[in-house]
Amino acid sequence: MNKNPVPRPGIPSPADTEDLPSGQALEDRTVLEDRSALVERLRALAHPVRLRVLETLAGLDRCVCGEIVRGLPLAQSTVSQHLKVLTDSGLIRSRTEGQRSAYCLDREAISALKGEIDALFSALMPTGACCAPPAGRTEDR
Repeated sequence: MNKNPVPRPGIPSPADTEDLPSGQALEDRTVLEDRSALVERLRALAHPVRLRVLETLAGLDRCVCGEIVRGLPLAQSTVSQHLKVLTDSGLIRSRTEGQRSAYCLDREAISALKGEIDALFSALMPTGACCAPPAGRTEDR
């Protein structure tokens, strides 16, 4: 996984907590670092080609090289860029076999991400009624 993520607009960095009291700043930095890692993994999922690569790897249940490229209507170099994003995010692993690389899912990382997403959506579910109408409805309340 990428230990030094590139700063992204709208994503706070641990440096944003430097003026907080030391105990609070340390706790907030940890939360921000955890969120930053989650954001990077979600960003890796946020492309249809990368989702297709993950589905391909899940369906084959073994390390593969050329099957990924053959299954996509893209140049090998473009697929390699997507594989790098997935590898850097920690969702897949790679190993070198001669001049080729073989890829497989990191099942522990996928399982951990599932847990993080479940926890995130559980935290986002409101316990009370919302003041806005449901999506698709326009009447005022």
